Amino acid sequence: MIRPLLTGIAFALASAGAAHAASNASKEEALAMVKKGIAFIKTNGIDKGYAEISNKSGAFVDRDLYLVVYGLDGKCLAHGANPKQIGKDLIDLTDIDGKYFVKERVTLARSQPAGFWQDYKFTNPVSKKVEPKTMYCEKLGETAVCGGVYK
Repeated sequence: MIRPLLTGIAFALASAGAAHAASNASKEEALAMVKKGIAFIKTNGIDKGYAEISNKSGAFVDRDLYLVVYGLDGKCLAHGANPKQIGKDLIDLTDIDGKYFVKERVTLARSQPAGFWQDYKFTNPVSKKVEPKTMYCEKLGETAVCGGVYK
């Protein structure tokens, strides 16, 4: 009697974990969204592009995946999850481990303009918890357009 109950509990927990993982965006989706965002900015211009990227109900927000745009000076130009970041100089922003992830991001954008992945920890807008994240970025002019996924 206890063994089937434990098996059922284990299955339920595994299913819940799989459902949570399935609700998170994938690295492939992040890469595709960054490319879509860059194409949108190139086609529609910076003002319309940044406005759409910063629209929480827009085309560049999907579950825990959203785009951000940073100037290569560290200033946040667009943010799909937190509009309070827009216009702020975030070059000295650190994650929970003290990693200067914005400073690293703009340095990488200058040295790897074709695209790169970056790991750090950040608050997931869906779970509201600090989680490991990997961010894909590409340089566009004097900016880095980025979209990341939570691990």
